[in-house]
Amino acid sequence: MPETISGVLPVVHTPFLEDESIDYESLARQIEWAFAQGAHGYCTGMVSELLRLSTKERVLLNETLAEANAGRGVFIAGVGAESTRQAIEYAQAAEDSGCDAIMAIPPISTALPPRELLGYFSTLAEHVDLPLVVQDASSYVGQPIPQDVCVRLLDDFGPDRVLFKPEAAPVGPNLSALRDSTGGQAQIFDGSGGVSLVDCYRRGIVGTMPGMEFLSGIVALWKALERDDEQATYDLYLPICALVSLQLQAGLDGFLAIEKYVLAKRGLFATDVRRKPHAWEMDEETRLELERLLGQLDEAIQRVTGERSKGEQ
Repeated sequence: MPETISGVLPVVHTPFLEDESIDYESLARQIEWAFAQGAHGYCTGMVSELLRLSTKERVLLNETLAEANAGRGVFIAGVGAESTRQAIEYAQAAEDSGCDAIMAIPPISTALPPRELLGYFSTLAEHVDLPLVVQDASSYVGQPIPQDVCVRLLDDFGPDRVLFKPEAAPVGPNLSALRDSTGGQAQIFDGSGGVSLVDCYRRGIVGTMPGMEFLSGIVALWKALERDDEQATYDLYLPICALVSLQLQAGLDGFLAIEKYVLAKRGLFATDVRRKPHAWEMDEETRLELERLLGQLDEAIQRVTGERSKGEQ
């Protein structure tokens, strides 16, 4: 396992063929492309459509992604499920496949009291030797995780075994509250497509877990933040924010529809197929605005790095 889990760790999108079977050729292209952009590894999570995959598919996806990593970066496998027993099974399979860490959301079919949430995450941490990223994805699915639960998990397992990805609104203040309540020990990642990345970076995150679709811009933005380049930071951040706002209007389905459209447009995916059912389709006016903003982001990347986006194949 790498010494640290940090930096830009995009969430893998699961490509499908027209019959909704997993397209492993496109998956391999995506991983090679991610490392070419400068990613420090990758994850699976909500926008991997994990909840729409069968158990067999989830296990095989982890095995394939762990093999593709080949020690080049960090691979964090999403293992969240509706029961502790299921999550343990996914977590142990991920550990057996050679992943570097696991990430879990709470069950989403019921609102659990804090004691049950603590038990769910504690049991997961106890059944594997890998670091666990506790993900609060309640801005678009599930329920918020109380801060007291996070603090208790950190106290019980330590900052190298339990890390956090808080996405409950308001993201920035919640992140600072977790940082302060743990004396700065909590290792925290931001998500939500990068829409709060600049604010979160200044609050002390160790990394970011965006989607893959705007990865060239996110990597350039991360580097600009690291070198404290204010002009480059906002040149890149503003079109990223505008792009993510298009996704946020339709929640998880909005992220998926636009992410897969962009990756297919870039030549990484053979199709933009999502697993059915889904509640939102991108209309033509949204597509045209998306194209305009992609152009703005590519121009910003060129200004900052001297290169066009590396997305085109």
